[in-house]
Amino acid sequence: MALKILGIVVAVLAVALLAAWLKLRGPEIPVAELEARYGGRGSAYVDLAGGVRLHYVVAGDPAQPAVVLLHGYGDAFSSWEGWLPVLAAGHRVYAIDLPGHGLTSAPEGYRASAAGYVGVVDAFAGALALPRFALVGNSMGGGVAWQYALAHGERLSALVLVDAAGWPLPPPKELPLAFRILQYRAGRWLLAHIDNRPLIDEGLKRDVVDTRVITPAFVDRWAAFQRAPGHREILMSAELGSFGSATEETLATLRVPTLVLHGEADSLIPVASGQRFASAIPGARLVTYPNVGHLPQVEIPARSAADVAGFLAGLPAP
Repeated sequence: MALKILGIVVAVLAVALLAAWLKLRGPEIPVAELEARYGGRGSAYVDLAGGVRLHYVVAGDPAQPAVVLLHGYGDAFSSWEGWLPVLAAGHRVYAIDLPGHGLTSAPEGYRASAAGYVGVVDAFAGALALPRFALVGNSMGGGVAWQYALAHGERLSALVLVDAAGWPLPPPKELPLAFRILQYRAGRWLLAHIDNRPLIDEGLKRDVVDTRVITPAFVDRWAAFQRAPGHREILMSAELGSFGSATEETLATLRVPTLVLHGEADSLIPVASGQRFASAIPGARLVTYPNVGHLPQVEIPARSAADVAGFLAGLPAP
């Protein structure tokens, strides 16, 4: 009798787990469907070595100085929507999707790292024959930006770091659930196979002070991009430590005009990191924003974009 009851319990649990899996699983969304849904005016593509088909959005007069925008981990070109009209008034602006993000396609087995993304940015600039350009990066994209500046500073007219990754960080009081799951191999496998929308919603709302900017449509787009073919595997492969290897000694060698922006209420990368960048990079200018979190380009787009536009306008002609 006990065995029969145990068998019934096991069967019920199996059915419950199967139902939960069917509810949570997030099958990939074909690129064509994502392009039709989210690829709009200004979308373009360029094929790079290694099988990367890189998507970017371009705006502004081709005769104006170039600006390249790099998003953070799990983000996409759409993070910069509020900046494009402002910067495009006096620049040719390129918001790119790094491999594993947005509408960019990468081959099976692609692994994300700072060095790899530096190579992608350089290949993109070469493919489009960009002259000297300003490079802007938020969060992980900021980690790519300063490492690009170290490797290819002669190609840059300016560097802008927005709540940038770079310094080893003390453990926060409470990590977003998605980042806690990422610490475990089984957790990475799970995140690579389920619809992460609830985790994305929770994480994004932790990233800002004014949660009204994190609309359901905003979260839907983030979640949909992560279900593009191969994206979750790339995101789970990311060598996150490679974006946090800055030292005062290496940054002191930079000779690129630099602006550092940072939200004072950033709970992911504290404002002390932005202050440290500004102290380490010769001549860097620092702007911090009270009551703003990790995504100033989303939370206060007009103000933060105006600060960048003003900084770039004050530079000598490239």
